[in-house]
Amino acid sequence: MVMERTYRGISADERRALRRRQLLDATLEIWGGSENKVTMTAVCQAAHLTERYFYESFPNLDHALIAVVDEIGDRVQRATVTALAEAGDDPVDRVTAVIEAFVHTMTADPRVGRAALVEAAGPEVTRPRRELLLRRLARLAAREARKLNGPAAWSEDDGPLLATMFVGGVAQAVVTALDDDTEPAAIVEAATHAFRGLTAV
Repeated sequence: MVMERTYRGISADERRALRRRQLLDATLEIWGGSENKVTMTAVCQAAHLTERYFYESFPNLDHALIAVVDEIGDRVQRATVTALAEAGDDPVDRVTAVIEAFVHTMTADPRVGRAALVEAAGPEVTRPRRELLLRRLARLAAREARKLNGPAAWSEDDGPLLATMFVGGVAQAVVTALDDDTEPAAIVEAATHAFRGLTAV
């Protein structure tokens, strides 16, 4: 049996995980937090790691960008699940909680919103991940619409398109808020009001 070597009490696997975390944080910082072009060299410099360690975690920059968007998508998923669990059974409270969870996740750290909603829309490799994030929210919105106003609201026929239009509008409001003084709470309030109107039957 080969014993894994440790360094300062940290195993090799733990060190690899820490380096990957540094690279992901650096990618988010450059991609979503500044006007500098995101490159592998810039990511390595920001992470204080050599390119050898970059290739230890990712085969190329595209995979690092994809990992960032996937991680944000997972963060949104966890936030909405938690919000629904805490919201109870009232349909309006549930809708508000989901919208608030999404808006908060995207605006609490502006780099997250810019990376997922603005920058990820450009590269061909990350666009599908961004669309997946929004599709998940659209499916959730359609489900909650039927809970709010019955099965006729956003039915299986027109629900997916209507939900996609709604979620896309909320996402664009978030993008606008990242560059002006719009308060996240104002987006949540407006989006909840719009949702109730759009789903009325």
